[in-house]
Amino acid sequence: MDISVFFEPLNLSEFSFTEGLSAQSRLGSIIPVFSDARDFPDYTSFDIALIGVKDDRGAVNNDGCGLAPDRIRKYLYQLNTGPYPIKIVDLGNIKNGFSVSDTYFALSSAVAELITNNVVPVILGGSQDITFANYQAYQGLGQIINIVAIDPMFDLGKSEQELTSQSYLSNIILHQPNYLFNYANIGYQTYFIDQDALKLMKNLFFDTYRLGIVRQDLEEVEPIVRNADMLSFDVSAIRNSDAPGNENATPNGFYGEEACQIVRYAGLSDKLTSIGFYEVNPKLDPGGQTSHLVAQMIWYFIDGYYNRAHDFPFRNEEDYLKYHVSIRDHKEDIVFYKSKKTDRWWMEIPLQAEQRIKYQRHYMVPCSYKDYQIACENDIPDRWWMVYQKLM
Repeated sequence: MDISVFFEPLNLSEFSFTEGLSAQSRLGSIIPVFSDARDFPDYTSFDIALIGVKDDRGAVNNDGCGLAPDRIRKYLYQLNTGPYPIKIVDLGNIKNGFSVSDTYFALSSAVAELITNNVVPVILGGSQDITFANYQAYQGLGQIINIVAIDPMFDLGKSEQELTSQSYLSNIILHQPNYLFNYANIGYQTYFIDQDALKLMKNLFFDTYRLGIVRQDLEEVEPIVRNADMLSFDVSAIRNSDAPGNENATPNGFYGEEACQIVRYAGLSDKLTSIGFYEVNPKLDPGGQTSHLVAQMIWYFIDGYYNRAHDFPFRNEEDYLKYHVSIRDHKEDIVFYKSKKTDRWWMEIPLQAEQRIKYQRHYMVPCSYKDYQIACENDIPDRWWMVYQKLM
């Protein structure tokens, strides 16, 4: 598929690079950029592709976030690469369509093509409704997926509401055919959520994690993110003092370094195949602090990606320790696997052979040592139970 028709080239004169002895190690000197309309890059030879989306017609109380992609690039290009060779390409910005649905189509087509060629798209938004377009790409691939959102709200909106940055999730849930297996929200703030929305999340067996609980033990975020196929990061999940460039920013949220850690977990995940960063508003960020933070978050994602251990899916059972834990009044043992390479844990959901084929990417559930300890104390881990109910 020729996706070049969806992109507009970047004007490199708008970006400045810091001169100095280490200039050649900066990302801006290493990453090939689509800057000549006659020469679209051969993305198939790269690992990661940057895609800007300057459409903010779906933004709620945050007009101006469409300016973010190039502002983020300004800071990203000035960062030095890590101690590994990188194969990253910048494909430029998606052309804004006549309608926002045209932009969605262009992005979903491009993302599907990249994933098909084993290239991970990193989307620089734009408003968070673009997450819906990212999701549509997997429909084209016929892939049942898990979505993780870092967001202070669930973005369900109302059933009759048009698709916006605060209603995209309900559109994903109601979309037919539906390819969503699980949705997980990390960092919601209870005072922004009505009780009906919490009940809906519970009834759908979706995973929701309050900000305060997550921040008590950030390492427990890792298995949640490791289970994602795509991740959507709303910058309003970061506290205003660290990321002021967002009309919906509030006093509470993640610290900048916590946001970087979460995104690095995403990079480390063998399963994750796309990620998006949304709602950065340069109009409210005159010092560039928010754009600079998101650039560093992308750096951490890249660092995670190039440190992937490739221990999932399982290739050789000898590379794992297998544990059977008996639970009182539970017919079958809960089976755990621990990677000898990374010490990461998984739980196995018991399924018939035909179901294993259908849900081959979902019956092995990422977990932590804490889940194993819970099972050893004769209790069923919540992660296991939630997935079991979905599959049964």
